[in-house]
Amino acid sequence: MRPDQLDLLTTVSTPEIHPSGTWALVSTSRPSFEVDSYVGQLWRVPLSADGDEGSDQPRRITRGRADAGAKFSPDGELIAFLRAVDGKPQLHLVESSGGEPVAITDQKLGVREFCFSPDGATIAFTARVPEPGRYGTDDDIPSALEDPRHFTGNKLQMNGVGWLNGRPLQVFTVATPSLDDEPRVKPIGRAKPKPATDEDDPQASSLVPPATRLTEDDIDWTNPVFTPDGQALILSASAHDGRENDLVDDLYHLAVESKQVTRLTNTGTISKKNHLLGASNPVFSADGKHLFFIGQPLGEDGLDFVGHHAQIFVMPAPSSRKPKAGKVTELTPASYTVASPPRPFGDDGVIVTDDHRGSGRILTVTAKGGVEVLYDGALMAEGVAAVGDPAGEIVVATVAGPRTMGEVALVRDGKARDGELRVLTDFSAALQRETTIVDPVEFEATGADGYPVHGWVLKPAATGKGRGKQKTPVLLNIHGGPYAAYHETYFDEFQTYLEAGYAVVACNPRGAMGYGAEHGQAIKGDFGNLDMADILTFLDAALAENPDLDADRVGIMGGSYGGYMTAWIIGHDHRWAGAIVERGFLDGATFVGSSDIGWFFAGQYQGHTAEEMNRQSPMWLTDQVTTPTLVLHSELDLRCPIAQGLNYYGRLKQAGVDTEILIFPGENHELSRSGSPWHRRQRFEKILEFWAKHLPSALNTPQTTN
Repeated sequence: MRPDQLDLLTTVSTPEIHPSGTWALVSTSRPSFEVDSYVGQLWRVPLSADGDEGSDQPRRITRGRADAGAKFSPDGELIAFLRAVDGKPQLHLVESSGGEPVAITDQKLGVREFCFSPDGATIAFTARVPEPGRYGTDDDIPSALEDPRHFTGNKLQMNGVGWLNGRPLQVFTVATPSLDDEPRVKPIGRAKPKPATDEDDPQASSLVPPATRLTEDDIDWTNPVFTPDGQALILSASAHDGRENDLVDDLYHLAVESKQVTRLTNTGTISKKNHLLGASNPVFSADGKHLFFIGQPLGEDGLDFVGHHAQIFVMPAPSSRKPKAGKVTELTPASYTVASPPRPFGDDGVIVTDDHRGSGRILTVTAKGGVEVLYDGALMAEGVAAVGDPAGEIVVATVAGPRTMGEVALVRDGKARDGELRVLTDFSAALQRETTIVDPVEFEATGADGYPVHGWVLKPAATGKGRGKQKTPVLLNIHGGPYAAYHETYFDEFQTYLEAGYAVVACNPRGAMGYGAEHGQAIKGDFGNLDMADILTFLDAALAENPDLDADRVGIMGGSYGGYMTAWIIGHDHRWAGAIVERGFLDGATFVGSSDIGWFFAGQYQGHTAEEMNRQSPMWLTDQVTTPTLVLHSELDLRCPIAQGLNYYGRLKQAGVDTEILIFPGENHELSRSGSPWHRRQRFEKILEFWAKHLPSALNTPQTTN
């Protein structure tokens, strides 16, 4: 893939299945150079090949610029979804049989999440509510002249959001309007209400139905779901005393009429282990007797997140009349890493995906603790949904693989209990048709201590004219996290480097996700020891196993934690033709107070003293670096703040290292994944230019990049 082909990358949402079980609904998204943003619509995907010719083909059913997050009403008659209006997602409704969507919210900062009540008569949603005069709510007050922001706790800001002061995520309900009614229109001329009328009744000239606000506080409420009787909502929030000092999230019961809030989790009712939880993504079983949710163990102090991955928990469904906390039971063993929100399955269970050794399985979990692997195949399951009774369950998943960013697949058709995955879409057809795709080759190396390191080797398909017997230069890529992982799926980073004539070597060293808790916790308090050993062991073994790769011409690169490891390794090992340190976590001590997660991340991973953090800081190794280095950073990065990159760049310059820095305005930590399409393209072009200078390939030389 070339940088100018980024607009061929289409991602696909988790599917929603129509109550009839005959079709599924997904949204797609792709970067567009034409609008320098992301575009996508809703798609109808038939689940049966029966019917007229062509009726089994997926088709686009909305025409918005960015439509996403769709859900069916309980009777399947309506589709609710989020459509970006002036950059702010607003809730829209459309008949599932087709028609023109109708906006039903006009929240100043947009809508985040929503859910239907069991009878479909009400929709609950969450939206950030800005204080008057903040965040653009007053045209006469520019952002630089807003009132000062006052904090007394640890949680000041969030990457991609900004300051958290004065815009809490609040809960609303709105009556589901009839789409047969005459639409609201904006009055003009003599019919236009006078300003006093608007002030007295803000809904007087509104084009959307009135919404009722259920919460009036400074709490962020998320993951709303109605109770089976429709009288209350279950939500996730950090609303407890001391919430500024831990990572605990609870489930809460919010009565719709009285607005009374009851805490359901972390009340001393957790079984098996004496730990606190981060609780999220609640969902009721189909029989209404059980409340499932995702819980992340956080230890006794609510901060020990390292290597503690998401698990499925269950508790008795709370009564809407007298809600109270019930016994909470952990259902999935630590060998599973839950990677998607649970969805109902059968009468008393849920279905989820599981991140496992660079791929994704599908699990079913029952309230009694039974865990079954429903799918463990070549494609990675990323999201899953099910409808029907246990004897005729229909299961549909979003899957990805080495040659696709995402497709919809039928896992179970309601008849056969087991069978091969049937892919129903071809959203990556243009990508496959217009680019050369290289499949990853799985590889495992054994370290000096006998520990297995799992990863992949990818070699360019084209050798270039006149290459002859010349060996292929190599780019060692290191993932972020550290509790993240590379997967055996299409990755634009790898394919771009392969197209430019480089081999790619990538692994999931100790500290990564998908290999169990011990693997993820192995580097705690000792960054740069076992993880560096694993990465270099894997590289050396891959080079030895593949003599066509040039062991004397290797570059190293990574982002976030991968930026940390790149900077750490080039401070200890000097074999590299060049290095790219991107959005790096480069110094734990200065991370505290500047990063949105700095108040807990560095301490939990590296220790709480300056001595411990400095011992594991690549910032203190710059005088040992000899490798030409490109530093990449984004101006609005609040996860690994830009000062990390600027400081590292400045120290390298003082040390006399051949170094340069590229800074992207208006971008945050997610630049390489969801930044402006043109910025993403420019990023790739600069990376290839750097490698053309310091590690040219037969297909990427200074001449070819100009």
